[in-house]
Amino acid sequence: MYNSRPKNLNLLTIRFPLPAIVSILHRISGVILFLMIPILLWLLDSSLTLDGFVALQDGLGNFFVKLFAWLLLVPLCFHLVAGIRHLLMDMHVGTDLKCGRLAAKLVIIVSVLLIILAGIWLW
Repeated sequence: MYNSRPKNLNLLTIRFPLPAIVSILHRISGVILFLMIPILLWLLDSSLTLDGFVALQDGLGNFFVKLFAWLLLVPLCFHLVAGIRHLLMDMHVGTDLKCGRLAAKLVIIVSVLLIILAGIWLW
């Protein structure tokens, strides 16, 4: 069967729906969390001694260290909320189009609120 319809293979010109964007961002945040594991393990290792713990506590008084810690919490907050959405979808909750769009909007709203709260908590 020959199909003569034009095919658009340029991903930069395709307009993705919001649920697809949230799903892609969930995967990207998962990769970022995976890449953060060595940094977090190093921080844990250095905090297990008394001198290292005191040094980390003193370091958290610096603005740039707090900013770095907040940047570590951003993908964690988004991945957590989007992961709950994916788990609900695995249980066939909100799988129709209307609920999927609403859930994607809620993921973004709740994630932004959690990210802001994490920033307030750090500062």
